[in-house]
Amino acid sequence: MILSNDFKGQLAIEYIFWLGISFILILNMVNMATDSDELNRAITAARSGAIEGANMNSFAVFPEKSFDEYESNKERINFPSSIRILRIDAINCGFNVSYQKTKIQLIAYVSAPGISQKTYRDSLGSRINYFMRRSISKSFGTENITNSLYNPAFSPKYVFTTADVRWV
Repeated sequence: MILSNDFKGQLAIEYIFWLGISFILILNMVNMATDSDELNRAITAARSGAIEGANMNSFAVFPEKSFDEYESNKERINFPSSIRILRIDAINCGFNVSYQKTKIQLIAYVSAPGISQKTYRDSLGSRINYFMRRSISKSFGTENITNSLYNPAFSPKYVFTTADVRWV
């Protein structure tokens, strides 16, 4: 096959063009995978924290101030019960201008057939949410940029808040 002089260098230019586009696409896919990995890591940490918060009830281990309140007002919380974390949903609330990060709201769905009083469920829900946020903060090493309640919790690209626990 004989090439005419009209096509000299065209193959090289097309090759460089396609190579450049391929490089840009690969970088975008790596970036999307990194974002997805960060969000999955945060949700896994939240689930671990929720389980830890729920198990605190089973072990009846509380901070002293909370235990004093539970002992005098909410005795039922001090006895073991079966609390199950059913699922944790993550709702993307969009970009938050205040934090310059994407805001994610986490909602834990919990089952505790033995605990029916609203005040008990509210206390347990607060503890579960606290441990979810704490676990996320510890997972990303961001404890120093949040408050003592870990509200909100941060990762490099996201800010996490928790909604009231949903009792099923």
